[in-house]
Amino acid sequence: MKKLTILSGAGISAESGIKTFRDGDGLWENHNVTDVASPEGWRKDRALVLEFYNQRRRQLHEVQPNEAHHLLAELEKHFDVQIITQNIDDLHERAGSTNILHIHGELFKSCSCNNKSLIYDQKEDISIGDKAEDGAQLRPFIVWFGEDVPLYQTAREIVKESDILLVIGTSLQVYPAAGLIHDIKDDCLLIVINPNETGFGYGQRAVVMKETATQGMKLLFDKLINLA
Repeated sequence: MKKLTILSGAGISAESGIKTFRDGDGLWENHNVTDVASPEGWRKDRALVLEFYNQRRRQLHEVQPNEAHHLLAELEKHFDVQIITQNIDDLHERAGSTNILHIHGELFKSCSCNNKSLIYDQKEDISIGDKAEDGAQLRPFIVWFGEDVPLYQTAREIVKESDILLVIGTSLQVYPAAGLIHDIKDDCLLIVINPNETGFGYGQRAVVMKETATQGMKLLFDKLINLA
């Protein structure tokens, strides 16, 4: 089976009702992103950071995968599919996809603030005083701005072996994830679904569809199957 890698971003989750961070105004839910998604913000006000992600987690319980998520899951019948997502939600999983690499972490997990290898399922709120087994405060299992992305090398290796790379719902403005586009093979088919202008250096080799994630997948699905 051909190796199809899907690189997904906030645009696909937005269509399920998940609000997204946009670099343009530097705000996320009316918070400066450095206050709620950086080690500095965590050191400054743990309660604010925990409540911010508690709200995101509560919202995630209330939304459902959309048609784009379901169509991506269907592709596993035809391809060796690997999803690399920048999203921290579990909508790909709920839609039925089985091979998902969350390079920016997962909202439904927590970890020790002193040891990120101590990871726990976390479907409910995290409060001040909730401790990991090492006695440290639990924090969201999220890669914050300024932190290393430990799964990045794994993602690079996946991309390098891909026969088709489908970029959906992301303009790849955040590094290092944006650099993955440069790891594809010379004969890899690159397809981009994004309604907005993108400028991540793919030149003329990409098939670009300026559509939303759901509309783009509806238009692309049968054409992709013909390539299997």
